[in-house]
Amino acid sequence: MSRLSLSSFLPRSGAGPLLGVALAALVAVPGVPALAETARLGGVYDISVSGFKIARGSLSLVLQKNAYSAKVGMEPAGIGTLFSAGKGGAQASGWVSSKSVVPSSYKMASHAADRDFFVDLAQGSGKVRSMRVTPKFKPNAERIKVTKKHTRNVVDPLSAILMPAKAAKGKPDASVCKRRIPIFDGWTRFDIQLSYKEMRDVSGKGYDGKVVVCTARWIPVAGHRPSTASVKYMAENRKMEAWLAPIGSQGVFVPYRVEMGTKSGTLVVEPRKLKFTNGRDQAAN
Repeated sequence: MSRLSLSSFLPRSGAGPLLGVALAALVAVPGVPALAETARLGGVYDISVSGFKIARGSLSLVLQKNAYSAKVGMEPAGIGTLFSAGKGGAQASGWVSSKSVVPSSYKMASHAADRDFFVDLAQGSGKVRSMRVTPKFKPNAERIKVTKKHTRNVVDPLSAILMPAKAAKGKPDASVCKRRIPIFDGWTRFDIQLSYKEMRDVSGKGYDGKVVVCTARWIPVAGHRPSTASVKYMAENRKMEAWLAPIGSQGVFVPYRVEMGTKSGTLVVEPRKLKFTNGRDQAAN
């Protein structure tokens, strides 16, 4: 799941699933009225494989008017402390409208398998303006080259957790799943195709209400080597789904729970405790 990012889903190193995390800071927004509705989501998530907890993640997301800021983090927990499960975090900011998410910056740093991973993307006007990535891929004739067209109108793995939808009155319905998310993580470009599965009721972890359950498909686009076992497995994986919940009243949805089949069993990212808050904040002049 190292490349799924359904928001994170997951940054390339595997640290910080669609929902891992720590605290996010609100970005000052030019043109935002003095009083603006602000929605916040803070949460702690358990990450398990085949029922065994391997890591703990944290998420902090602030959505003010049309600006967002988010931070995620992950560290080993449970049996994950016995292995090199990796740890790290990411942060992102940008703008969100009723139709799309437009990132402005994304940074990710993690350590896994005795290696350090780092990404710094500066984005704007629907394209990646600059980037720093460590490590770089070794030359390989089979790898599908990432070109400029692959980095236009894309979102980073963390910004991908924000999903604006035209759901009636911002309430969960099947239309929330109707989307294909183009993601660029600094190394690879891939898409996440969501499709509606069902509605469910959840309660007891900080959010009581309906969630939209979407099936998910991982679609490689560029930066990959098509013959590798991991790429083939992910492209053929039919055991992926995301449960989406609304944040605030602006018609924006975020993952509540994510699960995915792996060769080691089903990987699940689910909340231990969530805190949603809405209100009107006094913006800085």
